[in-house]
Amino acid sequence: MGGGSSCPPCERPAPPDPYLSQPWRNVKDDYQENLAFVKSYEPRNQDVKHLRILLHGPVGSGKSSFFNSVDSALKGRVTGRAPTDAISGSSYTTKYKAYKIRKDDGSFYSVIFNDIMGFEQNTNTGVDVEDVKLAMRGHMPNGYQFNPVAQLQETDRDYISSPTLEDRVHVLIGVCPVDSVSLISDEVVKKMREVRLAAAELGIPQLAILTKVDEACPEAKEDINETYRIKYLKEQVDRFSMLLGLPLNCIFLVKNYSSEIETNDDINALILTALKQMINFGDDFLDDL
Repeated sequence: MGGGSSCPPCERPAPPDPYLSQPWRNVKDDYQENLAFVKSYEPRNQDVKHLRILLHGPVGSGKSSFFNSVDSALKGRVTGRAPTDAISGSSYTTKYKAYKIRKDDGSFYSVIFNDIMGFEQNTNTGVDVEDVKLAMRGHMPNGYQFNPVAQLQETDRDYISSPTLEDRVHVLIGVCPVDSVSLISDEVVKKMREVRLAAAELGIPQLAILTKVDEACPEAKEDINETYRIKYLKEQVDRFSMLLGLPLNCIFLVKNYSSEIETNDDINALILTALKQMINFGDDFLDDL
């Protein structure tokens, strides 16, 4: 009788390891230190009371949600002061809005966030680059209603003709969902680059926030503490750096508060790491002036 030969078991290659051997940035251990820093911060330049941070980026990037997340992290409860919309295909923010954050004692943090309309691919939709430049120089009033086909003019009633240092933007923050980095249109990249170059001429420091890490990556959704150890997220940071020319130490990964109804120290740690660097860069800018 002939003996049958057995088939060797199929050997499938192991799935690639999604993690780096070490995190490329440490955030959790500095959480309490960063929180204390933000709470005690006051500008060294006596000509200003508040550091002004301007958020800009594509439609749906999470600009308003990022402010809400900062507000939540500092207040210790989830807030929603900046209106957001999960399904709108156009910018839900239509006005130039300044947000202060109140402390428990009734005073305010020494940081103001300005939110603007998002960039869109088409020429006559979304915020116009020239309006962003005027905002950076301090000419745009709080509450200004954006009009993509009619930019702010010197003859407009509310135009700030002689802005003070307090009116001007001190830090420019680009915001983009981390899973959309490769999907940003050339037109939107061009607009963001133009704003970056204008900010550079004014000496304004620039950083970036890549949002929605939990939606982009199952490993981050499972454990947000692994954010800076996940290969895919680091690859997107590298790609965004190449797109806009920002150095890696100016790009931060965050998860905005979305489904949560209570704050979380691990989410806050990512947010406060980014916020501290914004404050440091902005304060250096003011100090140099």
